[in-house]
Amino acid sequence: MNKAAFSLKEYKFEKVSIDFLKRTSNELNITFDPSGKFMSENSTFELIIVFNAFNEDVENSFVTIKCSSIFQFENEINFDEIPSYFYRNSIAIVFPYIRAFISTVTLQANIPPIILPTMNLTSLEIPLKQNTTNV
Repeated sequence: MNKAAFSLKEYKFEKVSIDFLKRTSNELNITFDPSGKFMSENSTFELIIVFNAFNEDVENSFVTIKCSSIFQFENEINFDEIPSYFYRNSIAIVFPYIRAFISTVTLQANIPPIILPTMNLTSLEIPLKQNTTNV
């Protein structure tokens, strides 16, 4: 079996919601919720990552950002041929864009910005696999 080569074709921030009136303390909790859609007709993969920042519970997030990115596989592949390293690496490729955007957009609000550190997000590989559909 040939290795599946892929590249990032585009990314965009589809949703940005900031409501600092919901921020009740300086204690910050964050989540990343990944999902994906594989389009077999053109061997593309849409990765969607939703970032939430909240104090007590995610239902009261004061920052929600949804990033959608498109990856193109070099060769035609089937859904079952997506290698496990793709899930891990696609998240790692997109994370710096998300990280920079979160810092920039919260800084522009003229409040203490949310500056995320470099993070190891390999734990998101399994949830991304589980939340990926073949369309």
